[in-house]
Amino acid sequence: MKKILLVEDDTSLRENVEELLSLSGFRVIAASNGKLAIEMAKKELPDLVLCDIMMPEMDGYEVLQQLSSYEHTKYIPFIFISAKTERHEVRKGMNLGADDYLTKPFEEEELLSAIQARLGKAEDMKHVLGGVRKGQNGENDIRNLNELKNFFDDHGQLFNYKKDETIYTRGDHSNMVFLILKGAVKSCGLDEEGKELITSLYSEDDFLGFTSLTEHLPYQEYAIALEETELAGISKDRVRSILEGNKNVSLELMDVIAGDLVNIKKQLLQMAYSSVRKKTAQTLLLYSKAMNRGKEAPLKIARSDLAGVAGIATESLIRTLSDFKNEGLIAIENRNILVLDCEALERVH
Repeated sequence: MKKILLVEDDTSLRENVEELLSLSGFRVIAASNGKLAIEMAKKELPDLVLCDIMMPEMDGYEVLQQLSSYEHTKYIPFIFISAKTERHEVRKGMNLGADDYLTKPFEEEELLSAIQARLGKAEDMKHVLGGVRKGQNGENDIRNLNELKNFFDDHGQLFNYKKDETIYTRGDHSNMVFLILKGAVKSCGLDEEGKELITSLYSEDDFLGFTSLTEHLPYQEYAIALEETELAGISKDRVRSILEGNKNVSLELMDVIAGDLVNIKKQLLQMAYSSVRKKTAQTLLLYSKAMNRGKEAPLKIARSDLAGVAGIATESLIRTLSDFKNEGLIAIENRNILVLDCEALERVH
């Protein structure tokens, strides 16, 4: 199903066009102004943009100019819809790189015909550019997982998040796969009572955001940066294309995903059967590995987050941390925790 970004500040017209496109078999994401449209286009990577010109905050011309400046959006077909009918206005839009220009009011068939024509040309261009790019960016030369990560680093779209900033939420469409270049991320779910459960921790050099590579299924969890984090993202379609042409990379990636499942099962068993001391010790080691990456540095982490991973009450965790401090296993500086003896924590039962 092709995805169209509709940018229109007139609520009534936006809703009417959205309904028409949905009934015609398109998936529609809508924005009420240009600034929001830029954010949605970079996140959702639509197949086509349908954009008004006169809008608050940012007009359609600036939307087109900005999208044309980003590597991942500059080839998206762009159609202006506007009440401006003067020749110089139409010419201005086309000179900026628009693929078509429809004047309001327009007929349904006129709109659908323009969209189908531009999508068809985009498919043809994709095949042409695909052949060129494969020769330039080395997709066919990727032979192992490290080279795939290097490809993300060299060709991925960069995203930066501050501590506690949400990367994606439950229900968002999973259009991209990410590689963590710097920082750490927690993946969380909510139980029936709305209590947060941390299901996974990801650190530098880990992949993030894998769901189905054959369907754009929504995320079932949400992800939050534990510290300042930088990600490199590549569309799932492009990742799938790489994996289809590189069997060894696919097998190595399957091993990584299988290892993640093993760790999740281990965490569930630990939450169900281990003692409070062992749960706390293992959680400290897990966070230390994810956030410190071998460096001796204090863990700047909320007690509630530690308790969420361990699967115990925050009060129980705090008491156990106090015991570990008295035993010389950790040091507590203000709200920060410094792991002093990893081997001793490994032996805790």
